[in-house]
Amino acid sequence: MQCTRRLMAPPGFWKRSLDEFKRVSLIAIRFDTVRMQKRPFPLITFSEPNSVTLCKTMSDADMGGMSKAELDFVPGTASEPAHAHFHGDISIELPRNNPEVVRTGYAGWRTLDKGRTIWGKSLWDIDPYTFLALRIKSDSRKYFVNIQTDSIVPTDLHQHRLFSKKPGEWETVVIPFNEFVRTNHGQVVEPQSEMLREKVKSVGISLIDRIPKPYSLRIERIWATNAQDDEWLTQSEKGEIAAAQKEASAMEEARSKEEKKEEPEKILI
Repeated sequence: MQCTRRLMAPPGFWKRSLDEFKRVSLIAIRFDTVRMQKRPFPLITFSEPNSVTLCKTMSDADMGGMSKAELDFVPGTASEPAHAHFHGDISIELPRNNPEVVRTGYAGWRTLDKGRTIWGKSLWDIDPYTFLALRIKSDSRKYFVNIQTDSIVPTDLHQHRLFSKKPGEWETVVIPFNEFVRTNHGQVVEPQSEMLREKVKSVGISLIDRIPKPYSLRIERIWATNAQDDEWLTQSEKGEIAAAQKEASAMEEARSKEEKKEEPEKILI
């Protein structure tokens, strides 16, 4: 049986409101605020055909460019999990009929805004979590992970490079939330501000290397995690994360000591 467009459509206003009520009720009644920190928090999981309908693609074609962006669902097999395939072609050709466009060569996708409920905007609260995790298979192109929050400046994004250690193989990439950089229209914004992790609107991935050729990135899921209590991570991955955390803490401690040495001596009168 094939699902109709209505069945595959995103949930409506009252369904979103009911889901939000259930979530808040569980937190209030069962005190899940503490327990939720120990479990992975799924943001998007491409396990069903309709999962890709919860996302939208973007490219310079929206303003007359020639780049192409597709996000297709791929069913699971004996050797691969079900996933979304982000693919297309990058073109740096400028539109002939729009002289205002002076730069092209990008493509991306993001989750759709979750819509409103009777309690207001429906947002993700990932404040109790330290990392963003992505299960991907990359072609090693220059992809970026993008997180949009319900901030004062609606065009702000928090971005981080999606570094792949095993191109052509499935791998889990884990990024600390505090390493994301605030940007606006591709430019770093100063002063930097902390990500509003309690008000996340969407998550997505973009390709901005401007290399004119086909690209291919496969995504199984994206989630927030505290790593050590995450059943979606292997022990090896948890060990790598713990080692990286230890190294980062040591570097931060060393930097703090150097700053204290450079402070002028205070004279008490």
